[in-house]
Amino acid sequence: MNLKETRTGAQALVDSLAKAGVEVLFGYPGGQALDIFNCLPDAKFRFVLGRHEQGCVHMADGYARATGKPGVCLVTSGPGATNTVTGLATANIDSVPLIVITGQVPMALIGTDAFQEADTTGVTRAVSKHNFLVQSADEIPEIVAQAFYIATHGKPGPVVIDIPKNCQQALTAAQYPERVSLRAYHPESSATTAQINRLAKMINAAERPVIYAGGGVVTSGAAKDVASLAHKAQIPVATTLMGLGGFDEHDPLSLRMAGMHGTPAANWAMNEADLIVALGVRFSDRVTGKISQYAPEARIAHVDCDPASIGKNVPVELGIVADVKDVLTTVGSRVKAAKHEKWLAKIDGWKKSHPVTWQAIHPNVIMPQAVMEAVDKATEGRAVVVTDVGQHQMWAAQHFRYSIPRHFLTSGGMGTMGFGIPAAIGAAFGRPDHKTVAICGDGGAQMTFEELVVAVEHKLPVTFVVINNGCLGMVRQWQELFYGKNYSGSILTVKGRPKNEHLDQDLDYDYLPDFVKMAEAHGAEAYRVIDPAKLDSTIRKAVRSNKTTLVEVIVEPRANVYPMIPAGRPVSAMVFK
Repeated sequence: MNLKETRTGAQALVDSLAKAGVEVLFGYPGGQALDIFNCLPDAKFRFVLGRHEQGCVHMADGYARATGKPGVCLVTSGPGATNTVTGLATANIDSVPLIVITGQVPMALIGTDAFQEADTTGVTRAVSKHNFLVQSADEIPEIVAQAFYIATHGKPGPVVIDIPKNCQQALTAAQYPERVSLRAYHPESSATTAQINRLAKMINAAERPVIYAGGGVVTSGAAKDVASLAHKAQIPVATTLMGLGGFDEHDPLSLRMAGMHGTPAANWAMNEADLIVALGVRFSDRVTGKISQYAPEARIAHVDCDPASIGKNVPVELGIVADVKDVLTTVGSRVKAAKHEKWLAKIDGWKKSHPVTWQAIHPNVIMPQAVMEAVDKATEGRAVVVTDVGQHQMWAAQHFRYSIPRHFLTSGGMGTMGFGIPAAIGAAFGRPDHKTVAICGDGGAQMTFEELVVAVEHKLPVTFVVINNGCLGMVRQWQELFYGKNYSGSILTVKGRPKNEHLDQDLDYDYLPDFVKMAEAHGAEAYRVIDPAKLDSTIRKAVRSNKTTLVEVIVEPRANVYPMIPAGRPVSAMVFK
């Protein structure tokens, strides 16, 4: 061992993270990670202290989604590690590249039920792409390099590195490797010439084609390639929730989002298509509905980097395991210019006859859809929009017009409430050149509200918009429609409790807690809007502020998300009110 090059395992970790290109590290300290934290003041990257480990992972997740770079998070052992599970599961199902580093008790104490010991590798195995248990300080640099490689190559995902305390303290001369070679992991796949030719032939022969673009389009940077193919062959484009921004929704060929709360035009087009070119999608149940009646007339060509996704949920005629961008770049020259005037005219008729719209229930009460339109107008459609999960998430998908990849960030597959606030903070660190707006419900906001102080502490000009309807809106909607209006556990406020002093309208619920006071207690600017006439001006004021701001909007509690295809039902079961 070269004594001049020796350093502790903890220092080797910090140096390796810098070598890997880490710009921001989110985390929360604890006993079994203190040796690592002891090295952070001299690190070449920025450290951001969250207020809960789940929030830290969501921050790293938001950073990754906004930038395309791996997000990195550091926590301690035991409860620190187990608190990351929800964040790991959220990133795993949405294919987000993360590195989560956890402290662990010394190797000699593993299995003894030591203080704050947990089987981190066992606990996280099901919610991560891969995980490592470090057994020697000498392993740390190479494991870090391997973790970043695994997280970003093939289908992206989270990787966990569990580091026992004795490995952090031991000395090592090991250096970060110049290249990574994993004998058992070679995820890169390319389409064959035969597959490319067959895909082009299917597109050229189609009379009612639809491009179905998912998160894989955004991840692979293929938005321009999708647009090129769509314009050349006159193919309308529907997106998944995760694919929003992958195709400009101002484009006449845009069908916007398909699925349970998608546009009628998108769902009807998918249902009547004779060809679906599926790019980077999972065929989630939220889109397919009743599988046996999904796209009954369509031949399906499915392109995805994950071989497990091909044919998993929906039978396909042509499956191509490859990067979406690579396939589109190659197939474009083989596709003939075409016009599908009759098909597009029919779709245009659907757009005109069944637009996604809304009507006020009470003239003096703000509709939540109006909030989305106010934010979109105030930001001129250029903001990075981060949502929590629930009704507001679907309204944000429906009533913004997305045109830029990585400008709509949400928990899609896991549907994780509490995601919005910390993910928006992570996004703001990653994209300081853009305004970040978080759209949250009053339920999800209360799950991770403590992270608001992080935005204040770092002077992030994030605008947090809380859609306050006094209930868990999507749960309440399902209870109204499918459970006989038995609102069990979904009402967040109770009749008879003291009202917020600012509320002067007799709405269905009393609105607690006071989000304005909570935000101000955390050091943020805060506003409350009750009067519809003051909505636009208040949102505009908040968005233009250079400080962390929160706007609590008291909205109509009876508003539902429409259109809606009930779970497990076909497109023909779509309801509009």
